[in-house]
Amino acid sequence: MNSQTIVLTGAAGEIGRMLRSALAREGRTIRLVDIQELNPVEAGENIEIHQGSITDGTFMEAVCQGADAVIHMASLLDNHTWESYLHVNINGTRTVLEAARLAGVGRVVLASSHHAVGFHPKYEGAYAPDYMYPRPDSFYGVTKVAGEALGSLYHDRYGMDVICLRIASYQPVPSDKRQLGHWLSPTDCVGLIEAALSAVDPGYKIVWGVSDNTRRWMSLEEAASLGYKSVDNAEDYAEDVLATLDPDNVQNGHFGTHFLGGAFCVPDFDGPAAGFHPHQ
Repeated sequence: MNSQTIVLTGAAGEIGRMLRSALAREGRTIRLVDIQELNPVEAGENIEIHQGSITDGTFMEAVCQGADAVIHMASLLDNHTWESYLHVNINGTRTVLEAARLAGVGRVVLASSHHAVGFHPKYEGAYAPDYMYPRPDSFYGVTKVAGEALGSLYHDRYGMDVICLRIASYQPVPSDKRQLGHWLSPTDCVGLIEAALSAVDPGYKIVWGVSDNTRRWMSLEEAASLGYKSVDNAEDYAEDVLATLDPDNVQNGHFGTHFLGGAFCVPDFDGPAAGFHPHQ
């Protein structure tokens, strides 16, 4: 079996923590990267710990040396200032891609998001296509559009394989009505990333990250082209989810439910909590 080295940024995050063990296999070394402290390497783990910032080009280039692929999960989520998003999500993604290029890494899997296209309304009677044009629902969504654009540039200019995963609602189990169509299970998340790592000459792709749910909103065409096969379905949890709906929850029936971005589409989402002021 050929050895393989994979860099995983954002390793202290929810998905990153899951991937630490889920991606492990014989002959594969995972280099975990995060600015936060990571759990020490346990006996038998083929893991390297690298604590530092994705915005530090020297640090990232050193981490990428000799790697076969980078999975870029590091990101500020939810509701932060524009300046923070610009530094971490946009400049950080550019730094990771440039470090990978300088180190000779041929493939990068970028964690994009459905929030890059969040203001598209839910498609009725059809799936939202993989390459639908950007309609971000927030500053966070804008940073994911920028990440996809950077990935496109690094593919076209440098020949790097870049797969952008528009991750829908990653959760251990679906927690509201909208997620019955949006859910990406941990098992399917791993399966999608493994497909992105192993696909032959994928080039540049934008791929929906979603399980094959009965009520699925998004296309799985590009995911299938990578070799992804979903094994989970949110419908298995539908009875419990629908029995516990909160009628006051925006996810369950008010403004956000009609858009791909859900609650991020609420008019004041990027309001004072995000440091936004009307005169800026």
